[in-house]
Amino acid sequence: MMSSATPPQNIARHTSTAPVEPDSANGKWRDWLALGLLMFPVLLVAVDNTALTFALPAIASALGTSGVELLWIVDAYPLVLAGLLVAMGSLGDRIGRRRLLITGSIGFAAVSAVTAFAPSAGWLIAGRAALGLFGAMLMPSTLSLIRNIFVDPNRRRLAIAIWAAGFSGGAALGPIFGGWLVEQFWWGAILLVAVPIMLPLLAFGPAFIPESKDPSPGRVDVPSILLSLLTMVPVVYGIKEFATEGAGPLALGSIAFGLAMGTVFVRRQQRLTNPLLDMSLFRNRVFSMAITANVLALFSFNGFILFLAQHLQLLEGMSPSAAGVAMIPALVATVVAGLAVVPVVRRIRPGFVVGAGLAMSATGYSMVTFGSHDNGPALLLAALLVLALGVGTAETISNDLILGSVPPEKSGAASAISETGYEVGALLGTAVLGSILTASYQHNLRLPEGLPAAAFGHGTAHAGETLAGAMELAAGLPAPLADAVRHAAGAAFDSGVHVTAAIGLVLMATAAVLAAVVLRKVPKAQ
Repeated sequence: MMSSATPPQNIARHTSTAPVEPDSANGKWRDWLALGLLMFPVLLVAVDNTALTFALPAIASALGTSGVELLWIVDAYPLVLAGLLVAMGSLGDRIGRRRLLITGSIGFAAVSAVTAFAPSAGWLIAGRAALGLFGAMLMPSTLSLIRNIFVDPNRRRLAIAIWAAGFSGGAALGPIFGGWLVEQFWWGAILLVAVPIMLPLLAFGPAFIPESKDPSPGRVDVPSILLSLLTMVPVVYGIKEFATEGAGPLALGSIAFGLAMGTVFVRRQQRLTNPLLDMSLFRNRVFSMAITANVLALFSFNGFILFLAQHLQLLEGMSPSAAGVAMIPALVATVVAGLAVVPVVRRIRPGFVVGAGLAMSATGYSMVTFGSHDNGPALLLAALLVLALGVGTAETISNDLILGSVPPEKSGAASAISETGYEVGALLGTAVLGSILTASYQHNLRLPEGLPAAAFGHGTAHAGETLAGAMELAAGLPAPLADAVRHAAGAAFDSGVHVTAAIGLVLMATAAVLAAVVLRKVPKAQ
């Protein structure tokens, strides 16, 4: 396997000549069983990323949350997760990836069970942050273990396709599963379900998943872990503040502080003999471009899910489970695209495949940007289907390029960077597009006269702050006034959807071109 200094055009060639595992039926059987067990935490983390989105109206009503608190309930988990992924990936390289996976699984299940009964928005946000800590132990461990279990490049590519399909499919399954749980039980059931999902891994993982770690690990650098957190949290908070409140001192100061800490973090990594994050990996253009593709693919997908979930439930009047079922075609498309693209890279260069996937995502956003949302949900669901095909296509190949460019002993660090790309993309998709959507809604809302004074205040059930608040207000008004409130809120919300979709379109189209250009020299798979 090549070092990180290998030039981009040689990555796929070096990957294809990796040592092949012994061709024994028993070995192959155990490998695929191990992969099956690893899919449980993958599905859980992916479902958890999007399932709670469909529970936001129920949470807002039950806990009395504001619009900002709703965003933090969604964002607290991926924010902490993204801030700690690199640290946990490096820790797994040192103490053992399976050990870290089992530890994270126990903690994730325990915290989920407690957080399911959170009595307030503050407790729920804190619980989601704690879940981010243990989630950070899960995801890089799964991908790095796959890298070390499947050393043959063709088997590894299929395993990664299954992993990516599970992650993408789980993200699409989240609203379906979450919607059904909210409708049948209560919003906390989404968190409580983590306990039975983790049981197969905890019961059989130690016996069937082989342990692996870096044979020459360095020490864990605590200051680097703190610096990574001090980089991520302020930057994302500043972006959220900027989107909702404008370019004030708090927003700009938070972003500036986070960037300054990021600079200190990078310089520290360059000085350390055994850095938390090997910065030399980013000198490889293919590695860096593949990471960028991951970030933008998840940015587009999670940002889309955020406004679609609200549109289907609050404007189309669907129940949570019915709205989730409406997304089943997108779930199927994501899984099918992730698996179908594996043989394609033997005929078409990987860069063009990744670029095509991102271009499909751009097409999905263009349908929302230039289409009308007044004739039912068909257009938005069709756009989601196209977007899902693009995400499934781009993710599988970009992850294979990432893992194929590093030596096996550094797979934990590379997996962590890949996972950080996933979570940063999901986080920014929710934070940036969600904040812009909220700000646009509040700016464009024109409520009719004759409403109670409380409707114009600041709080959970206030129509002037969230779409959910407007619908809740309308439910208690006489028919003519209720219809006027619903129409005004729907128009304001859709104006924000057009704005966020246009942003997604520009980002995805730009990324598609960059991927095709930067990755154009990577040869076809052998």
